[in-house]
Amino acid sequence: MEQNIENIIVSIIAQYLMDDKEGMKKLVSFFLDRVMLEEAKMQVGAKAYERTGSRKAHRNGYRQRSLKTRYGTIELKKPQIREFPFETQVFDRYSRVERATRNAIAESYVQGVSTRKIKEIVSHLGIEELSAASVSNIAKELDKEVEAFLKAPIEKEIRYLFIDATYFKIREHGHYSTQAVFVAIGVDEDGYRRVLGVKVAMSESEAFWMDFFEEMKERGLRGVKLIISDGHSGIRKAVEKSFVGASWQMCHVHFMRIITSKTPKKKWKWVTTKVKEALNSSDETKLEELIEELEKAGLEKAARSVEKYRYDLFNYKAFPQSHWKRIRTTNVLERLNKELKRRGRVVGAFPSVGSLIRLLGSVLSDQNEEWITGRRYLNMEIEKGLYQVLCIR
Repeated sequence: MEQNIENIIVSIIAQYLMDDKEGMKKLVSFFLDRVMLEEAKMQVGAKAYERTGSRKAHRNGYRQRSLKTRYGTIELKKPQIREFPFETQVFDRYSRVERATRNAIAESYVQGVSTRKIKEIVSHLGIEELSAASVSNIAKELDKEVEAFLKAPIEKEIRYLFIDATYFKIREHGHYSTQAVFVAIGVDEDGYRRVLGVKVAMSESEAFWMDFFEEMKERGLRGVKLIISDGHSGIRKAVEKSFVGASWQMCHVHFMRIITSKTPKKKWKWVTTKVKEALNSSDETKLEELIEELEKAGLEKAARSVEKYRYDLFNYKAFPQSHWKRIRTTNVLERLNKELKRRGRVVGAFPSVGSLIRLLGSVLSDQNEEWITGRRYLNMEIEKGLYQVLCIR
């Protein structure tokens, strides 16, 4: 085995000496593949096929991933682990997402809104001297990539549309503000997740949602049967007008948060138990009983919230039962939003909306590539007959 690897290295070096660019691409590709193999070995706790009591998981083949480098695009073999997601620093350190992070930091520094923390991070990343011109050139290049991704045609029909918000600080005109960024992802007709859009919310009115939906429809969004989100004002009316025949599903997790926010802390346990019983019951009239119980307990505000959303809590049941668990909440977006926040914390306060979209667009582009080349999120084949009936309706 070691002799075989040695032969491969000798062959790659020979090609590098004859052809600098292609040889370097193969050299970088070989090196990063070996890095990921070592990472996989540490995470699994054993070498491939090794019998040992320290093993924590099992390998599950590879997934091809492309990576943009200064030498061009290279193809890498990303290991997969059966029991949990494989984590690697390779793409964090070398992908366009990392380039976006560095650029956002540099842009903050150039525009004079950096902090001591940002300066320390810049130094840590080795970006000690960057002219405004070089930052501008990097930004223009990255902006083109992000714009192309966010404006790309939506070619597949989308069955389920998920929308959720995350929040970032932006410094404009000398003052700071926290702005909501809404990310829309969909599950297409083949069962794969796709990032469909991102928009900074200046308001949460019906007009905002109409504009957001219209932008995606102009790019080809169609076939939507269910929109899942929290209770942002205006979204239900916009859904009715923008997606005739589609339904809006109030996210159960956000619903629970609303109810508890209207409840004294000492009664949280009792209320959450009652709400879960109503949501998990096959009898939807349980919500009426819940409203009565809340009123008797003196929790009128919580009761009014249940009344407000009662007709939008069970729309997911009109779809295949095997999908229910994943289409009654926006949990599919939770992990993605955490990654966006993690990237955003490196920058601190963004100097502009454009800088924010630049970074988020890059992160979302990478995630979208992984989703559409990975496993199906939902099995759409098993109940095609039901989908045909829904489409006819």
